[in-house]
Amino acid sequence: MRQVLYVGVVKLKETNCPCESGRVYTKCCAPFHEGAATETAEQLMRSRYSAFVLNLHAYLLATWHSSTRPATLGDEEPVRWLGLKIKDAQTQASHAEVEFIARYKVGGKAWKLHERSRFVFEEGRWYYIDGDMLES
Repeated sequence: MRQVLYVGVVKLKETNCPCESGRVYTKCCAPFHEGAATETAEQLMRSRYSAFVLNLHAYLLATWHSSTRPATLGDEEPVRWLGLKIKDAQTQASHAEVEFIARYKVGGKAWKLHERSRFVFEEGRWYYIDGDMLES
């Protein structure tokens, strides 16, 4: 029998994780969404992308560093996320950067988000700080 997880209003079976790691969601980002700490900034980047796909606003806010965290999320126009590609990931002690391209659609129009995100490791957890937009 297949395991079924309920994440908000999204019902996921043993399907591929939205972060495109090639692993099933229950063995990839689900443990992080349920409270487990990520071991790397890249894992956090992937789990945050999956959280955007699944509209897990509480997770996104919880993994956003308090120095740059917005008060709320979710007032934007609906986004349909299409894919994630990690271009580079570099870690130096308690800081890391992850470059990625995320493809998405808003109002039927396709877009690319190419960003170099910055992360910090504090109190046993990685947190997203901010990012610089890059040209593709």
